[in-house]
Amino acid sequence: MNKLKAKELIKSFLIEDIFTGDLSAELVFSPEAEGSGVFLSKDDGVICGVDIILTTYEAFGDFVEVNLLKKDGEPIKKGENIAEVKGKIRTLLSCERVILNLLQRMSGIATATKTAVELLNDKTIRICDTRKTTPGLRMFEKYAVRLGGGFNHRMGLYDGVMLKDNHIAFSGGISEAVKLVKSQTGQMVKAEVEAETKEQVLEAVKAGADVIMFDNRTPDEIRELSKLVPKNIITEASGGIGIHNIADFKGCGVDYISMGSLTHSVKPLDISFNSSNGAKANFW
Repeated sequence: MNKLKAKELIKSFLIEDIFTGDLSAELVFSPEAEGSGVFLSKDDGVICGVDIILTTYEAFGDFVEVNLLKKDGEPIKKGENIAEVKGKIRTLLSCERVILNLLQRMSGIATATKTAVELLNDKTIRICDTRKTTPGLRMFEKYAVRLGGGFNHRMGLYDGVMLKDNHIAFSGGISEAVKLVKSQTGQMVKAEVEAETKEQVLEAVKAGADVIMFDNRTPDEIRELSKLVPKNIITEASGGIGIHNIADFKGCGVDYISMGSLTHSVKPLDISFNSSNGAKANFW
């Protein structure tokens, strides 16, 4: 994850939340008042985004001592502390929600990804994400997918070609669309084609697609369609695949399974920030 970009984004999140000032903290606590607290997990899962804690305080522009007790990608149990912090009370309170929003969401995504990988239980298939991410949070969410054992699909429209049904319809067909792409790109740009039928798969193969995605197909349909694709072409399954049915796709024959649910409808991991008076802490 790009630390400079992360800090820039987090600063904008702080501005959105605090704007002209944190009325609650500023009306109750003096600028010099100091305190300490802990970030505490209230769920079992995979922790992700611990560096966000320090980065947020830095973006806020104030020094806070941070003692990280967990590393990204580590399992965490309900009741375990993630980090201990000391600093000005105003700073701790003003930054609390931005830190928790990111930490909870990223940890939820990492946890869901790990669960999906374990349920699929197929080392021949990689689970990856999609572009169905929260606006402004894509970098954080895709990082969380990697921490959970998954892989990233393209980051945006700029780093890969994906010819979906509307591209194909507007351009007049798979062959024409792939031809136009191949005539204007170099060897570093892959062309992926979405296909639903045997005829579309065969057309994509003949056109020279680099990746063929079987869209909204059952595991049995995917097994049959995969037989039509040469080994040099990467295959992907997508559409309607989630935690509830990922295990059904074990051994279906594709190289990747992309899951939008990893980011667009994930349950955040329950994490709290408590003052040292409200949680057990062993401060350094």
